[in-house]
Amino acid sequence: MDFVTTPHKHADAIFAQPEYRKQWDEIQAAIKAISEEDLKNAFPTSTNTKSLSNVINKLLEKELVLRGWTPQAQIFHGPIYESSKKRPSMWRLDFAKQDISVEVAFNHGEATAWNLLKPVIASELNHVEKAIQTKIGVVIFATNELKKVGGFDSAVGTYEKALTYLTPLNAFLPVPLMLIGLLPPKTFKMDVKQEGPKKIGHIVDL
Repeated sequence: MDFVTTPHKHADAIFAQPEYRKQWDEIQAAIKAISEEDLKNAFPTSTNTKSLSNVINKLLEKELVLRGWTPQAQIFHGPIYESSKKRPSMWRLDFAKQDISVEVAFNHGEATAWNLLKPVIASELNHVEKAIQTKIGVVIFATNELKKVGGFDSAVGTYEKALTYLTPLNAFLPVPLMLIGLLPPKTFKMDVKQEGPKKIGHIVDL
């Protein structure tokens, strides 16, 4: 997949440093490794699926885990902060490795501030004992165009919307962040149709 980026607090300069460069290269390589053919082949045509969001999530997890990234990494120690299937936790990162936190933000737009804040929590000192300590964060969003072409729900937050949060939240985001906006496929789009009580997505070649 192709993507665009916006640095916050000089994240681009930090990722250019040797101690961070390898992990940043791995994140970029994981995204670029997802081809449009991969997206089409992974889309579950036999289920009631509307958008590409779950497909992208699963393929991105596969690529990052192959490169040694830890999925669903806990931020804090302690049983009240730990997650399980019965009790999911808000105190975890989508991925982490060494000094870098990664969040994939395909959820409701109201969660945009929280998606930006979680890598900050993982990187700042806290009164709660940390299970992980990072120094810089990456937050991955769909661009407006991917949201449209990929059949995403209208309430999903986007890269462009997240950029408008950086200035008003500047004092609350002291940690360097790199925002990534995933661009839409060029060879197909999702055609979302109302089928009974649900909206179902279908891949249409361009």
